[in-house]
Amino acid sequence: MLTRILITVGLLIISNVFMTFAWYGHLKLQQAGISSNWPLYVVILVSWGIALAEYSFQIPANRIGFVENGGPFSLMQLKVIQECITLVIFTIFTIVFFKGEQLHWNHFVAFLLIIAAVYFAFLDTNK
Repeated sequence: MLTRILITVGLLIISNVFMTFAWYGHLKLQQAGISSNWPLYVVILVSWGIALAEYSFQIPANRIGFVENGGPFSLMQLKVIQECITLVIFTIFTIVFFKGEQLHWNHFVAFLLIIAAVYFAFLDTNK
């Protein structure tokens, strides 16, 4: 079971790296002057190509991790895990690639609330 947990979380991390680049990487390319003159449809097609890689990791992660396929996680747990990973990856991406963005106290409060969401998503309500 530990193997399925690690594979699921690992694939979700890889998936979210691709997702973050698909959703926000074009903004950095524009900021760097690389894609400033690209038509919007080209930006969309490039992002879709990156998103295809994202799906190539996301779908197996959900299949492997889902309880009905022998995995350890319910559908709600998979979603909450994915959202937490997304936030961590996005925060790292923002700090590394967008130097002007800063974290403030309200962001940390939001992170704590998401951690609380993880706690409640994994709370065993059958007891």
